[in-house]
Amino acid sequence: MKILVALGGNALGENPSEQIELVKHAAESVADLVEQGHQVVIVHGNGPQVGMIMSAFETAHDLKPKVPLMPLPECGALSQGYIGYHLQNAIYNALYKRNIDKDVATIITQTVVDSQDEAFKNPTKPIGRFHTKEESIEMEKLGFNMIEDSGRGYRLVVPSPKPIDIIEKNIIKGLLEKGNIVVAAGGGGIPVVRENGLVGVAAVIDKDFSSAKLAELIKADIFIILTAVKRVSVNFRKPNELEFSKMSVKEAKHYISTNEFGKGSMEPKIVAAVSFVESNKNGQAIIASLEDAALAVKGKTGTIIYQ
Repeated sequence: MKILVALGGNALGENPSEQIELVKHAAESVADLVEQGHQVVIVHGNGPQVGMIMSAFETAHDLKPKVPLMPLPECGALSQGYIGYHLQNAIYNALYKRNIDKDVATIITQTVVDSQDEAFKNPTKPIGRFHTKEESIEMEKLGFNMIEDSGRGYRLVVPSPKPIDIIEKNIIKGLLEKGNIVVAAGGGGIPVVRENGLVGVAAVIDKDFSSAKLAELIKADIFIILTAVKRVSVNFRKPNELEFSKMSVKEAKHYISTNEFGKGSMEPKIVAAVSFVESNKNGQAIIASLEDAALAVKGKTGTIIYQ
């Protein structure tokens, strides 16, 4: 089967040395799927990594103004490259230990968004390092949107538009059909709009939404979101907590409407799973823990979202 794996933030880390160790666990899960004979494409998050890259250039610029600030689309591209390298390396090594000869490639991926998306009128995603009030005022004069964040200082906020297309989808499909493992749409992809071609924009696309869109476009059989919990539940960590091995689209929409899932944690995953199932009547969406990927595909754990 053709499987798209979306890796949650717990699969990476806060810095390169931590990440290179953590991705080994993700690599074993991917290797389990490859060993079962599946075609696999991996999408990962990049929030901390983009923030780290931006902060490094901002600090360098503060110390030496001739060092330019790095635009957000380029920060996204840089993060795709180095996270992709870590994943490629770890997956190759995991397969090598199992005597499986497969190539792994990272595709620097552009995700199309609508320039008229309402999100551009209401930037909400804080990124980068914290600034003083004085620095914030100066940045606003330069056209940046700044917000006070939890009493810790001021941060740049950017829009989070919905993905509508993946530019490199045919390259990804072609590599999969030739038996390769592909890392793509890292961090949700680099946001671009169509304006006499493609133009990168300062925005952040939810990784789960881009994963669902890419799974739809490549006609994946299974879209699996790997996260920190074994199954989806309501009343999380309460005495009346209820786990689901299966959840219908109707049930999922009901629980979304009653705010049963965390807005910034489980809810986007549920919304993405529902989106994929509704776009692909023959497809299956699963939410499971990182170490249980192969078992979840066999229906032995995780939560299946079905039509």
